[in-house]
Amino acid sequence: MKIVFHGANALTFFEGFETLLETPHELVTVSDTFDGAGDLEHYQTAEIIVGTHSRAEYPPTSAKLFQLPAAGYDGVHFPSLPEGCAVCNCFGHENAIAEYVMAALLARHVPLAEADRQLRQGDWHYWAGGPSGLRTELGAQSIGIVGHGHIGRTLAARALAFGMTVHVANRSPVSTPDYAATYGLADLTEMASHIDVLINTLPLSDGTAGIIGADVLNALGAEAIVMNVGRGPVIDEDALFEVLSTRRIGGAIIDTWYVYPTPDQPNPMPGHKPFHDLDNVTLTPHMSGWTNGTITRRQQAMARNVDRLARGQSLKNRVP
Repeated sequence: MKIVFHGANALTFFEGFETLLETPHELVTVSDTFDGAGDLEHYQTAEIIVGTHSRAEYPPTSAKLFQLPAAGYDGVHFPSLPEGCAVCNCFGHENAIAEYVMAALLARHVPLAEADRQLRQGDWHYWAGGPSGLRTELGAQSIGIVGHGHIGRTLAARALAFGMTVHVANRSPVSTPDYAATYGLADLTEMASHIDVLINTLPLSDGTAGIIGADVLNALGAEAIVMNVGRGPVIDEDALFEVLSTRRIGGAIIDTWYVYPTPDQPNPMPGHKPFHDLDNVTLTPHMSGWTNGTITRRQQAMARNVDRLARGQSLKNRVP
């Protein structure tokens, strides 16, 4: 079968992929915008597409499998896919994202860079024994995790290991004695009133867009932190900017955004609102899950799906 890796993101998974397959296949790379000679023809004659997005004007007319090298599938134009084409996603990023979250939260309680900078100038502000250098502990805080999928479950385990009090909100019921409380997605405002950190892990869909709105954000305490490692628009952009710009809450750590680079605009600011002007926001460029380990785990998962398709077996992680 012909397997086409479409775009820069998919190209990251190309090297070494052939060695993971049980049988030989034709592997081809094409650009995001089909600029290369024969790119569009390869794309439209491929049985398997590896990519993060599809467009109505360039339908993959021969595809039997559209394999996402990622969890989110909001970039796929489902109506333009051929009848019977399976769409599958993959994960493997949950460990990396959990590390990102814990590192970002720990940095608010353990000021290593600041202490280092001060001591290089002879300033012993954080020296143990003096009242001025006392700092807070992450384990004394509570976290509310929106979503209990791969990311949410892994993050909850890490938070518990640090001694945090864990609250979880999910579409389907969650039952575990380790959590302080669990909620339905209709009860996010209630959860927000009990936590120090609110973190979204949900993907974007018709049912999740804007689900964390002004009512939820305004239920948070004055020192609360909002984090987003799911999809940007799950948190209402206007409402988030309002509570941050007015300092209604303590701050935010945002990794997933409302505006992304395009071929026409390769270096945009990440929001329709000027989040980059706010000093109580940490901005990162959708990097939380992007590690060598994530690439390896996703390559393995995608290769297993190719093998299943070749053997006529059912595929894993079909969406929606």
